[in-house]
Parts: sequence; C-alpha cells; structure tokens
Amino acid sequence: MMNNIKKDLSYWQEKHNKISTHIGKWIGGEDVKVRQYSLFNDLFGKISYMQMIVLNITGRLISKELSTWLENNFICMSYPDARIWCNQVGAFAGENQTSPAAATVAGILSADSRAYGGSQTTKIAMEYIQTTLIIYKKKLQIAGKYYDEEKIIQEIVHNTPIKHNKPAIVGFVRPVDKQDERIQPHITMSKSLGFEIGEHMELANKISNYLLKNYNSGINIGGYTAAFLSDQNFTPDEGYQIKNSCVSSGVTACYIDNLQHNNNEFLPLKCSDVKYTGQKIREL
Repeated sequence: MMNNIKKDLSYWQEKHNKISTHIGKWIGGEDVKVRQYSLFNDLFGKISYMQMIVLNITGRLISKELSTWLENNFICMSYPDARIWCNQVGAFAGENQTSPAAATVAGILSADSRAYGGSQTTKIAMEYIQTTLIIYKKKLQIAGKYYDEEKIIQEIVHNTPIKHNKPAIVGFVRPVDKQDERIQPHITMSKSLGFEIGEHMELANKISNYLLKNYNSGINIGGYTAAFLSDQNFTPDEGYQIKNSCVSSGVTACYIDNLQHNNNEFLPLKCSDVKYTGQKIREL
C-alpha cells in the first residue's frame, strides 16, 4: 500500500547536482561575489581581514572601529604560553613534527569547550547576558519605581548553579581569584574607539560588582566580550562563529617553539610521577 503513495520530488529534482548558495561565488578570471559585494571592486584593499571574516559569517560589513576591537580582542585571547591547555596540544604537535595545520586545528578543537577557550564560551556567556537582561527588565517593570536594584541582582545571581561555593556563571569566573588583566585594556580601547557602554554591559558590570563584593569573583574577558558583542547586536551563534579560532595564534607559536626540540623533551615525566590507582598486582 505504501508503494502506491506518490511522493513530490520536485524540490530534490530542482536541487539535483547543484550547489545552492547566497554567500558567494567565484567568477573565474573576472571577480568573486561575497554576499552583495564585489570582492575586487568593493572590498579588496578597502576593508580589513576581520571585516571580511564577519561579513562572511553574518552578512554585515562592520565598521573599521569594530573590526579593530575584534582584532585586539583576538590578540588577548591567544597568549604564547605552553602552560595553557590548547597551547600544550600545539607544543606536543611540534615535538612530534606534525604539520602546522594539524597542530593549530587540534589546538583550536581542544579549546572548543564549555569551560574555557573563548569560542563556545562566548556563545554561552552571550546567551546568559541576553537572557538575563530580559529577566532584569521584567523585574524592574514589576517592581516599579520602588525597586531595590541590589536585591534584583541578588535574585538573578542566586538563581544560577553553585560550584566551589561560587555562582557558576560563564564569563564571571576564573580558575584563580585574580583580576583579569585583559579587562582594563579593553575598557580603554572601547572608549578610544568611540563605543559607549550599552545595556548588556551595564548589567554585566552590576553582576560583576555584586560577585566581587560577595564572592571575590568578578567579570572576566569572556563576560566582558559577551556583553560588548551583545551590545553590537550579534547573536550568541554569531559570537561563537566569529570567535571559533581565536586561540590559533598562541597554539601555532607553541608549535613553532617545540618544532626543533628533541623527542619527548616537552613536559617529560618519570614513571614515579604517575600514580597508579588500579587493581593491585595479583599472582596467577
């Protein structure tokens, strides 16, 4: 009986053996279309590489000021320090003589984490601050002119999970209780580029002040970036997509650093360094 049902295959017949795109097209020997722009007539020599990245991802041709902001943000997200986990991957890859592409991509993948790395965490932090701003506005509206702002922030913070006796909010925690050295340079840069503090950043600062006062744990660069990008009207997915390779420079640096080292020279261990917790040796 099922064999007698006629299926409408017109959609797939239209798509058969074709690549459909609204993003871009290479016109051999002439030009390249990028979204609604001509690469060589509209973009080449006129925009930065970061502007091109964001254009390809979002369809928006962002300002040079915002492009500069993002470029500097990337610089601060990729320290050439092999103690950082994703950079250790690059260092081990260099020691094992892999290709630079394999080393860098492996490092990027190891940083694609919900806990750190600046890519997936950007999405999570942006989701949090955008959702929380909606909640915050509703609470203000309900409370009217008699609202107690600190109480509202307290309610918002205490509705988040607790981990290690602190609210586990992505963008407002660090592995160590130290001020994030990247925040102040970003504040100075944002001001010098002409960016005003938006409503997401205002709320992020209020949450940060409350956490500093009560938990000694304020905003980190992830939370700051999430609030800033939200104020620039990016979605969480776009933030993730833009920031997906932000650790690449540091990974490649640590790959280069270890490329000429001897085998097994990076972080060598003794057998006594390994603590065995399995079954005791048994006689058979």
